[in-house]
Order: sequence, then structure tokens, then C-alpha cells
Amino acid sequence: MRSESERPRHITKKAVAVGLLMVVVNAYWVGLASELWYAVYTLVSPFSNAVFTLVVLLGLNAGLRRFAPRAALTSAELLLVYVMVTMVSTISGHAMMAILTGALAHPFWFASPENQYAQLFHRFIPDWMTVRDAELLRGYFEGESSVLSMELLRVWTGPVLIWSGFILALYGSLLGFSLLFRKQWSEREKLSFPLTQLPLQMTTNENFWKTRGLWAGIALAGSIRLINGVHDIFPAFPGFPASIRVDGYFTERPWNAIGYTSLSFNMAIVGLAYFMPLDLAFSCWFFFWLTRAERVLAAAMGWQNLHLNDRAAGAWIGIAFIALWSARRHLAEVARHIAGKARGQDANEPLSYRATAALTLGCLAVVFLFCAAAGMSLWALAVWYALFFAFALALGHVRAGLGPPYHEVIGMSPRQIMTDLFGSRRLGGQNLTALSMLYAFNRCNRSHPMPNQVESLRVGERGGIPGRALVWMMVAAIGVGAVATFASYLQFAYQHGALAKSRGHFGRFGWEVYNPLQRLIQSPTDPDLTAGAYMGGGFLFVAFLHAMRTQFLWWPLHASGYVLSGASWGGMVYFWFPVMASWFLKMTILKFSGLAAYRRWQPFFLGLVLGDFIPRSVLSILSFALNLYMPSSGAGHTL
Repeated sequence: MRSESERPRHITKKAVAVGLLMVVVNAYWVGLASELWYAVYTLVSPFSNAVFTLVVLLGLNAGLRRFAPRAALTSAELLLVYVMVTMVSTISGHAMMAILTGALAHPFWFASPENQYAQLFHRFIPDWMTVRDAELLRGYFEGESSVLSMELLRVWTGPVLIWSGFILALYGSLLGFSLLFRKQWSEREKLSFPLTQLPLQMTTNENFWKTRGLWAGIALAGSIRLINGVHDIFPAFPGFPASIRVDGYFTERPWNAIGYTSLSFNMAIVGLAYFMPLDLAFSCWFFFWLTRAERVLAAAMGWQNLHLNDRAAGAWIGIAFIALWSARRHLAEVARHIAGKARGQDANEPLSYRATAALTLGCLAVVFLFCAAAGMSLWALAVWYALFFAFALALGHVRAGLGPPYHEVIGMSPRQIMTDLFGSRRLGGQNLTALSMLYAFNRCNRSHPMPNQVESLRVGERGGIPGRALVWMMVAAIGVGAVATFASYLQFAYQHGALAKSRGHFGRFGWEVYNPLQRLIQSPTDPDLTAGAYMGGGFLFVAFLHAMRTQFLWWPLHASGYVLSGASWGGMVYFWFPVMASWFLKMTILKFSGLAAYRRWQPFFLGLVLGDFIPRSVLSILSFALNLYMPSSGAGHTL
């Protein structure tokens, strides 16, 4: 770490300008790659586009330092740009904006007498939320148009600015909570933030790029990716498989109930998982296979529903409760400081506790006003945000302490949980419609803002970024990024057609949003006591795992491993195999060569990440230039 005298006291205007430019560029790049070629850059953290942007800037900066040193950026400023690109990447792409734009455009274009959208819920969608005229949406779905026409600009400007403001407020509220938990997680619990290793090493370690192990890892992973790129252009040239499906080999009952199971050969995951604690890596693939065993046993016994998602939902809420309970003394101290009853230690915080509280409460007020204007009742709004915050807190704590590079949490959105707990009859059509419009923010949680915010605060702390500048540039990146992402999505939707030339899903996500809404309004449900009981069971199981780890050092199973792999989908569904391979390699190194050897091997595993991320980003740009679908650029979930 830098000494206080070495840290810059301010961020230059040129760094801010470069950061905002990279925010706009990445908003467009990530969105276009996601929707035109279905290249999902925000599947794994740290985001490959953010790492590639940092690599490019490091290269350009090296030239500036030699020929125009006054124009060069400091390492802190380079890290600030990386953080800003990370912020916009939580908005753009397949994991959030694709679902949100799909939800905004779908209900009026696809309305028909058969699905009864108009009769069921059109009246619950305020005019200011989206565009209602189906003719104005024709170009969105069919393409061969441009959003830059005056008529389209007129009808889309209002919804874009309103939703961008909501995203800024919603993500800003989580940034406020991230600031409140920063000291607890960083200084008191001393969480290790494993996924911050790569950007920090790239920018602050002068010897990083001189390590032979690093280049060996880059060569190994990069050669695989480049060979596959040649295969994309010239199919006769042999390539490496991204993964192999094995569940298709199980054709007899009960073994065919095993579900989706594949062997992924992703080198970046091997590299990133090396920095996970051994017990978490073991728990991830152990619980993945435990759920497969449960499926087979259920098929053999004739059981119809294992309630895997209900159990996982309760488990994630349990992780959030554990994080809150662990921070109870710190939060009480912060509350007393804000109330003026005691003096807390906030001198080293990016913002004072009172300024942080003002930021958080202000953002929460905007969020609540937006949702109330959308028609949500106060109790439903409070429950929705509590669930949204619970998932955010749990994901943030898991990432900060353990660093899983992949955490898809799907099939357990607040809408689903609230419907199970309260029934759609009690929620009513207005609340259900508003919850559906908010579905994008918890659809899969792969690029959730809070884990990336807490890691960005850690990067700022270790990289010497002035705290106040860091916070406000994160806010600026979210605000500018939201508008830039909306503009990008609308432009290539009207240009290419969401249902015409797009390989992505933003033209089809609306069915996932509104088909359940249609069913819940047409056939109201009562509370599902069975689902609620399984949620409670998942909560208690996580509490049991946490208690066992607290009391017995030999206990091998980690509560976070269960939530990452225990659902019916998501978690480690794509990447259990590289996590297991990395776990085995790390265990072998530690067992037979010790801690010193583990540290010597770290550059090699970071090289695997760079060797995978850099070529796939280059191939992505090449795919745009050639107008060619290139799976090796990360198309689909193969990475």
C-alpha cells in the first residue's frame, strides 16, 4: 500500500474526462455485444470489458509516460477509470438493461385479444413509464429505423430520463449502504476481497508485468482463446470445445433427472477461483453435486418438487441476516454518531457518516416516490426493498469475504417470494404490475451493483484514490452510464431490430416478465405455506452451517457454498468444473509445497484470467468489424 504522502490529493480533470468517455464507450460496447451477438461480458466478475479497458489504458499510459509525462495518468486515476467502467457494466448488458428495456417495450407491442394484456394490466402502467403506441415500437422490434427521429426522441426522452434517475437513486442507496458497511467488512471482519487482486496488481505492482509466471498463464489461456477465434473465422481449422454436456449421457430413469450438467474449460474461472478460500471452493462443487443427487433421489422416490429455489431464497436471506448480525455493534455505533449521541471514527471514511446517511436517505426517498407513483402500496414497497436489500447485502458480503467469480441467483426474485408469502390475491394487480416492471433488478443478480460497489471502495482504499472523489465519480458513472446505456439499447434496437437481427434476448425477455403477471392476475393465488416453510428451512440450514463453522474449525462446508450452488439453476451451474479444478490445484500446492509456493503461483493464475479476457475482448471488436458471429468472443454462456 502507498504511504499517505504518496497518495494524490485530487483527481485531475483529464482523468474524469477519460473515465466518463470510457463509461459511454463501454455502455455501448457491452450492450451491443450482448444483444447483437449474445456475448455476455458481465457473467463473471471482475468484468472482462473493465479489465480490457484497464489493459488498453495501461498500454497507452506507458507511452505517455515516456513521451509526454505530463499527460499521463497516475495509477490511482487509472484505477478510478476502471471503477467507473465497472459501475456502468452493472447497468448495461444481458443481466439488467436487456430485461428492463424488454419489460418497457413488450406489453403494448404484444398485446392481443388472446393474451388480454390490455384488459389485465395496461391500466396499471403509468403513461410516463414507457411508450404505449405500438406503431412507435415497430422499429424497436423490426429494425431498419433510428431512434434519432424527432418523434421517437420526443416519446422516449421522458421514460429514459425517469428510469435513469430511478437507477441512479436505487444504486445510490446501495452505495450508501456499502459506505456504511465498509469499515466493518474491511477493518473489523478483515474480509480479503479476493477479486480486487487483479486490477490492483496490474496498476500498483511495478513487477507484475515482469513475472514469468504471469506470461506463462497468459500464453496458455490466450492460445486457447485465439485458436478458437481462428476456428470461428475458418471453421475447417480445429478448435477447443468451450464445454461438454454430460447430462445427455444419462438416459435412463432416475439418472436422467440429473438436470443440466456440463464440463466447462474456462481458464479465467480457474484463475479467479484460485483466490477463493479452499473451503468455499470445495463447498461450491460439493453442493452442486448434492443438488444433482437430490434430483436423482427425488425421481427414484416419485417426489414432485424439491423446492430448491425456495430453500435457496431463504438461505440468501439467512446470509444477509448473518451479515447484519455480525455488524450490529458497528451499525449501532454509526447510528449513535449520526444522532449526535457519541463520536464515531469516520475520519478515514470516504464520506462522513452523516453525509453517507444523507446520501442513503435521499436516494431511498426517490426510490419510494418512484414506486409509489407507479402505484405500489407502502407495505408492498417496503417488503420489495427489504428483499432487494437482503440480496444485495448477502451478495456483497459473500463477494467481499470469499470472492466467487460467478453468482447467478435466478428464479427467486422479490416478485416470486412475495407471491409465495402473501399470495397474488392480496398483492393485487397494481402491486404485481409494479413488481413486474422492477423484475430486471433481481432477475439473475450476476452483475448486481452492491458487490461491485464494495469491491470498488476497496480498490480505491488500496489504490490511493481520494475517497470523496471516488464516491462522486462512482455516482457520476452510474448516472451517465444509465442514460448512455438506454440510448445505446434504443439505437441498436431500432437499427437492428430486437426480434430481427439480434441474437440476444432483449426482444424476448418481456415474455418472462409478463406471462407470470398474466397468470397471477387471471388466476389469483393464496399464500403458499409450503414454499414459505421451505424458505424457513433454507434460512435455518444456513444458520446451522454458519454455527458449525464458528464452533468447529474442521467443519468443511461453507454456508456461502450452499447459496451459490443449491438452487435449481444458477450458482455454479456453468462453472462447477473449473472451480473444482482450481480447488484441486490450490489444495495440492498448499499441501505439498506450502504457503510460499501458493504465493509464487499467484501470477500464473492471474495470467490465466488476462490470457482469457484480453483475446476475447479483441475478438469481440473483430466480430463487429467482420459482422461475424464469433462464439470465442464469449457468446452465450460458454464464455
